[in-house]
Amino acid sequence: MDATQHDADERFRGEVREWLEQNLTGRFAELRGRGGSGREHEDFEARLEWNRHMAAAGWTCVAWPVEHGGRGLSIAQQVIFHEEYARADAPARVNHLGEELLGPTLIAHGTAEQRARFLPPIVAVEELWCQGYSEPGAGSDLAAVSTRAQRVGDEWSITGQKVWTSLAQQADWCFVIARTEASSSRHRGLSYLLVPMDQPGVEVRPILQLTATSEFNEVFFDDARTDAALIVGGEGNGFKIAMATLGFERGVSTLAQQIAFRRELDAVIDSATRNGAIDDAVIRDRLVRARMTLEVIRQHALRTLGGEQGDGASVTKLLWSNWHRSLGELAMDVNGPASLLVGEEYALDDLQALFLFSRSDTIYGGSDEIQRNIIAERVLGLPREARP
Repeated sequence: MDATQHDADERFRGEVREWLEQNLTGRFAELRGRGGSGREHEDFEARLEWNRHMAAAGWTCVAWPVEHGGRGLSIAQQVIFHEEYARADAPARVNHLGEELLGPTLIAHGTAEQRARFLPPIVAVEELWCQGYSEPGAGSDLAAVSTRAQRVGDEWSITGQKVWTSLAQQADWCFVIARTEASSSRHRGLSYLLVPMDQPGVEVRPILQLTATSEFNEVFFDDARTDAALIVGGEGNGFKIAMATLGFERGVSTLAQQIAFRRELDAVIDSATRNGAIDDAVIRDRLVRARMTLEVIRQHALRTLGGEQGDGASVTKLLWSNWHRSLGELAMDVNGPASLLVGEEYALDDLQALFLFSRSDTIYGGSDEIQRNIIAERVLGLPREARP
């Protein structure tokens, strides 16, 4: 990076920081730190209003090309935006699935008509999305999907069940992986469909989690319909498009996630300092290792940034999910027996909620077992695991 680029990036950092300082005030100031994994129920409507306020000022979809409603930021500027947003303790955005996953997928693989229809409402935060991948019999093994879609005239008829569908109860649309070739198996015969949620053939059932919240859901499709043209990448290419979407999921925005992780680690350190646990040599060593490992994760993320990450995204997922789960365990050990006690009406403190929700980190978004198989087979070239 030359000096001119560096100066431009620093000016951009100042612009982001100034806008956040001037706008996270008044009614929005109360939203600082609200939302996020395991806490998506917090002030949802107010956070939606905040997101639309950001949209009106041109601060949504900043990585998208200008012609699609974004700012066309460089990788360095995307990193700056996400880092400054996290450092300001700004509220978790409600449109992650549309902005970070579906939008880039449509830009890369959608038709002109699909981009014209769906990208503007994502930029304006007028339509929210959820992801219809996992099923009761096909969690991280996406190729085992059994939800079926049959062509009926000018529509697709979708029947099946999805599970662990984040924020389905608030979503207007769902991008669904379904089997469109009846006799197909595994990766073949899958298609990537865009399905409206507000219709008689769609039922959403929230799942009560260990944290007593319900951001995950079951979704049942019973002859749900969508237009025949709302298939991304062509019939039978759903697995390829789904993998592209997952690559976008583990991109630049994970750097903001790591700043949030650092904030959680600092809270654990503060707790250990207050209660004296930090004087225990083993606890102190684990805290130091946690800080060092988080820096390794950050450096890995910076090294692998840029576009669809492919199989390298599996390494990223393995690193952060295991680190975060271990942090939850460390938080419980720091607080000792007191960590097992809750207030009235199951009132969890922040570190208890961290521990309980982080148990899911190594499962959702692709389990550890699946990620290791991908790395072994596609990166290291090891023999494929025996499959039925």
